[in-house]
Amino acid sequence: MKMYVISRARSIATALLCAIVPPAVTAATPQYQIYDIGVVQVGDTASQGFGVSHAAIAVGRSIRTGGSQAFSWTLKGGIVGLPNLSGRGYAVSNSANDNGIVVGTAATTLFGSSRLPVIWDNGVVSQLPLPGGQTLGDANSVNASNVAAGSANSGSFQRGVIYSGGSATIITQTTVNGCYFLTALGINDSGRVVGQGIDPQNAARNVGMVYDIGQSMAFEVSALPGMNGALAFGVSNTGFVVGSSMLNQGSGLPFIWSDKNGIMAIPLAVGTTQGSARAVNSAGWAVGNDSSAFSIPFLYDGTTTYRLADLIPPNSGWDLSMNTSSSALGISEDGIIVGTGVHNGETHAYAMVPAGPSPTPTPTATLTPTPTVTPTGTPTGTPTATTTPTATATPTPTPTPRPTPPPRVAPTPKARPTPAPRP
Repeated sequence: MKMYVISRARSIATALLCAIVPPAVTAATPQYQIYDIGVVQVGDTASQGFGVSHAAIAVGRSIRTGGSQAFSWTLKGGIVGLPNLSGRGYAVSNSANDNGIVVGTAATTLFGSSRLPVIWDNGVVSQLPLPGGQTLGDANSVNASNVAAGSANSGSFQRGVIYSGGSATIITQTTVNGCYFLTALGINDSGRVVGQGIDPQNAARNVGMVYDIGQSMAFEVSALPGMNGALAFGVSNTGFVVGSSMLNQGSGLPFIWSDKNGIMAIPLAVGTTQGSARAVNSAGWAVGNDSSAFSIPFLYDGTTTYRLADLIPPNSGWDLSMNTSSSALGISEDGIIVGTGVHNGETHAYAMVPAGPSPTPTPTATLTPTPTVTPTGTPTGTPTATTTPTATATPTPTPTPRPTPPPRVAPTPKARPTPAPRP
């Protein structure tokens, strides 16, 4: 079976014009520059990167004692704090589009208590409406039409939700055998929604759900050989779906799925035994986390799996391979990767930008908070690429991983009886 890959088609035309087929050329290893996204306020103890838009607007949260603040970040503008919802001292931005829209979750604790789905429209925060009778919810992904996907309620009553046009609708479509959405984790511009489902005939197994808005039925991505279920985390505009496939709720293996080829395993990074793919772009390049003793963020280019630690400049001060906090959770159309790592002892969000002959990608939109709702923190200036080590800072405690259902950083997520919110 074939996989879509970047920059493979150029040689086809040349081959057709020549009598002799040229020998296969091994693709060069991608090279990246890494940027420290930083924190919103001086004194914040950590930051985490959770996603990136098609044109490279990164999102996540900055953590401080007694609170957390959502942020957006661009290569030109640096980090911008997004205002918290009134009555909720903790917030996280999970997804952005290129129209100035960011969605996420507001809560009363870092663990997501009393969670509410929120939207930032060019920096102005408001709560997204919940389905009738619901008091809890979250927003995990937003597409170019400003349609968001997430969930409402909690525990066995949690259900996937679509937020659109000022209303929220529970996803009622099921698979042919009755599997239903527990939470929606991704949505693409055509309205394909992916997430985690429940099989009422076998609650012990995970279900990787896929649903195209407007269709009368959902379906699942099946499972890798030897497994019986999956979790679907990300979807591209070309329909690629990525996630983790496992036996019941055990350790998983990363996969990529397409309408044409079905489910295929993503090779594990060197030295790892389990993993999960978390995001994918239109070319089929995927990022995620593999693990052994440590969390190993990876990039898969359709053929080869690379450890991110091997793609950045040496002596950068970044540790992406010897801790349990590192992650890769978003990839833009131009290959910019966003996640979390340890930089000179501090847990910080990062953005990895392709280096070499490719021009530096420039986002087509930036998020500027409305003057009447000035973010708490002062935006930083244009970031400087990390190329040489700086003085080692005193290590800060690793923040508690996001209690998203399933957890966003852990490479082998499992369904839980009472899924925590996705702040």
